[in-house]
Amino acid sequence: MIDLYSWQTSNGRKVSIALEEMALDYTACQIDISADEQFSPQFTALNPNQKIPVIVDSDGPDDEPITVFESGAILIYLARKSGQFLPLEPRLECETLQWLMFQMGGIGPIFGQVHHFKRAAKELVPYALNRYGKECLRLYSVLDKHLDQREWVAAGKYTIADIAIFPWVARYEWQEVKLADFPNVWRWFETIRRRPAVQRGMQVPPRPD
Repeated sequence: MIDLYSWQTSNGRKVSIALEEMALDYTACQIDISADEQFSPQFTALNPNQKIPVIVDSDGPDDEPITVFESGAILIYLARKSGQFLPLEPRLECETLQWLMFQMGGIGPIFGQVHHFKRAAKELVPYALNRYGKECLRLYSVLDKHLDQREWVAAGKYTIADIAIFPWVARYEWQEVKLADFPNVWRWFETIRRRPAVQRGMQVPPRPD
């Protein structure tokens, strides 16, 4: 059994979608970041960086429990554990991992800054909005060009790279991006959005009433 400590954010949803797609047994534990629960001593013991998501797998390597934090590392761990969504062939594995890192190093940080300065900042900061807004659109353009005549992001199949990118693109309205301006991304997004496991994973963990 895997315990998932998370909240309904783009990074959290990457892992819940993966768990649903892989049909792994797991329990979702709410870490309400709006109430600063990620700073509790109990959660800090799981992740010293005090960020969600975290998993604790009671059936880890060598039959010993393992704790894994950082969403990209969790996706790789789960893919290898389940034997799904990460090709074994070295070239295809490398292609998948480089697009996973594209999300981790580019899409996640930049889209996250756009979300912050458009939705959370106490005042408008034109320089930040311009800087991160332009880079956000550039990353959409990179992804759109890459998806031209490709169904999936990497390896010619649905992989953890698609799983990682999807929840960030799902916030396109927060970024004030028109997906119609990026038709290949739009087509890819709509294909993934209709997957039942994705729809389930996007609702994990359930928000309190």
